[in-house]
Amino acid sequence: MWLRLLCVAAILVLSGCDGDGQFSDLRSQMEEIKKRPKGNIEAPPEFKAYTTFTYSAAALRSPFSPPMDVQLVAEKQQKSALKPDFDRPKEPLEEFGVDSLTMVGTLKRPGGALFALIQDPNGGLSRVTAGNHLGRNFGKIVSITPEKLELTEIVSDGQDGWIERPRSIVLREQN
Repeated sequence: MWLRLLCVAAILVLSGCDGDGQFSDLRSQMEEIKKRPKGNIEAPPEFKAYTTFTYSAAALRSPFSPPMDVQLVAEKQQKSALKPDFDRPKEPLEEFGVDSLTMVGTLKRPGGALFALIQDPNGGLSRVTAGNHLGRNFGKIVSITPEKLELTEIVSDGQDGWIERPRSIVLREQN
């Protein structure tokens, strides 16, 4: 019973696909298109030959490592006894970087030392003199003039040692 029903359904489906007359307009349009003159296709563009690059510096020293003579000199140098005093109590201006501190003026007592007025990024004003410390790199004030404050920082040399680096803070001009 099911087999007969399935055969009848298949015959009906296949007979629905028969219809040569239904596509006659499509066939005539295709024939018109085929009769049109054929167009010319442009030739593909010519590409330039690619020249390869050969990296020839592979055997040379890396630009990220120091030259050999600098390494040899560094190895022969004795380690400097210079190092920061880690046991010294920190002063208030040592929590700021030197670049963020501004010299806004100076004070001088008659017959006394010259003091510099330093403004920190928080807006606080501090009075410092030669021998005081400031900045994150163990900076120590060496001298103060009315125009600038000079200090020496102790920074790492990158090879387990320390070096001194001079810095200065100039007086900020009034607007």
